[in-house]
Amino acid sequence: MKLKRIALAALAAGFAFPAAAQDASWDSVVAAAKKEGKVVVYNMALGAPYFTAVVKSFEKEYGIAVESLDLRASELVERIRTEQSAGRYLGDVEMVTTTMIEEQLKNGDFIQKLLPVPNAANLRPPFKANEHSIPAYVQPLGILINTRLVKGDDVPKSWNDLNSPKWKGKLLSDDMRPLGSGNTLFAVLQNNMGAEFNEKLAEQKPVFSRDMRNDARRVARGEYPIYITQVFAFASDLKGLPVKVIVPQEGAPYAQMDLAILKNAPHANAARVFMQHFLNLDSQALYANAWMLPVVKGAAERADPDAQPYANAKLMGMAKLSERPDMMSLAKKLYP
Repeated sequence: MKLKRIALAALAAGFAFPAAAQDASWDSVVAAAKKEGKVVVYNMALGAPYFTAVVKSFEKEYGIAVESLDLRASELVERIRTEQSAGRYLGDVEMVTTTMIEEQLKNGDFIQKLLPVPNAANLRPPFKANEHSIPAYVQPLGILINTRLVKGDDVPKSWNDLNSPKWKGKLLSDDMRPLGSGNTLFAVLQNNMGAEFNEKLAEQKPVFSRDMRNDARRVARGEYPIYITQVFAFASDLKGLPVKVIVPQEGAPYAQMDLAILKNAPHANAARVFMQHFLNLDSQALYANAWMLPVVKGAAERADPDAQPYANAKLMGMAKLSERPDMMSLAKKLYP
């Protein structure tokens, strides 16, 4: 028990273990993980090729099979709650937003405290591990424009530029009323740009959709000149099409994705090894090249030139769990 308390204290302090002791201890974790033989990952990657690439490299390096359950946020939360409330401990590790983990800790005993994962020592500021979770990557939101329809001085430089009269009825957006990227954008802009910003944006009558990957292609086809809730990564595969992701001067609202081990995980050692692999430079570089912000030192520098602006983008802020009911209520009021 004393050794476990020391391990958890070191976790909170940034995993500052002596190298030799760390290596010997980690070798035993890897050996135990290989005996377990598989890891079940609950995630919200929605079929993303960069996540698949990390999974394949993990399986190749360790010989541990990965079973991946890929669902939307609300579906994933309910799946975990239902399974664990019934005492069915099927999942090992989840990769979900920081606010989802906060909600799980608030509403039930769904995740367990972490033992050290060595690569967490390589997290770059401002990202930090805590006793329950480790940052995995950051998913920022910007503005997507059709470069044939939005040119010169019309290209938005600030979020305020979306409220120009010329864009009334011409903005496409993820729905801002339910939980998701749209409400994340709404909440962060409410806090950083002021209430008047969202009031004016509502007067622009943006068109709502819930198909984020297809919405970027709708802009590329010229159906709309601007998409205002563009996840950087969802535009990284549109090279050669007449689109561009704009990072406004105020910065990008974002969701931070974290890794956590589920309560009574049947393959807990394999879960830790999966986390370790996710935080290595090669894995993080895959995410940087997919136009997301990596969370470990040195990964952003390995991004291709076209990905560099997004791997190093200025961040504006995250939505707060404590404000979620009020923000969803306000969005429904402005967008009845």
